[in-house]
Amino acid sequence: MIRVLQLSDPHLLADPGGLCRGRPALACLQHGWEQTLAQLGQPPDLLLISGDLCQDESWGGYIQLRQLLERWELPVALLPGNHDHGALLRAALGRQAWIAPARVPLAGWSLLLLSSHRPGAVAGWLDPAQLAWLRQQLATADQPLLVALHHPPLAIGSPELDRIALQRPQELLDLLRASPWVRGVVFGHVHQHWQGELLRPSPGPSLPLWGCPSTLAAFPAAQPCPLGRPNWPGGRCLQLAADGGITTRLLRWAPWRAA
Repeated sequence: MIRVLQLSDPHLLADPGGLCRGRPALACLQHGWEQTLAQLGQPPDLLLISGDLCQDESWGGYIQLRQLLERWELPVALLPGNHDHGALLRAALGRQAWIAPARVPLAGWSLLLLSSHRPGAVAGWLDPAQLAWLRQQLATADQPLLVALHHPPLAIGSPELDRIALQRPQELLDLLRASPWVRGVVFGHVHQHWQGELLRPSPGPSLPLWGCPSTLAAFPAAQPCPLGRPNWPGGRCLQLAADGGITTRLLRWAPWRAA
């Protein structure tokens, strides 16, 4: 069993004490890490942070993240979101983490990281070169795949967020739906729990998709929170089984408070 911890949308700043949405972003991310360890009982096999890493798109913000990850000492995969600077992210963290687009090898699985970042835009985009790369990865796959991107690839039922989801997603959805190796899709951006599915040709099983809460702040929920805490920060733990199955556990914790 491989355990992947997904945290998302920390919105860090160059100032380590800086506030985003009225909250200290760095302290909230550290608090979230501590809370997940307490709930899981042990570190995950891989940490996935699914975008909007740095609100002000600054070198200092990525250095804050690098210093945190050096202390946490575990494998890390990172996705750029609309609040990110791709070149600075790669320069600051390219030696510490897998950065999308990339294939992350896991024991009996692979994690495919897609970059839906488009400079100057809030909505997401996958360019033709990346779709071609994904097509090749799917064509040569011989083990179960988990796919991750920042922007949701379909509407979640929130008019405000659906306007800034992944644009022109149909080719991506067709590729994912057609591959028997893709067992799940995870995304950030929406600052909330969300679960849905893509139907596949019968008799194939449907493809599950999961959205992730933010470590910083929640957006109004499009679906009820299974834990009854839609306004709390949170994350998601994905357990990847040797038989190709995925189980998930939604994590929530009380917001950070100054000591």
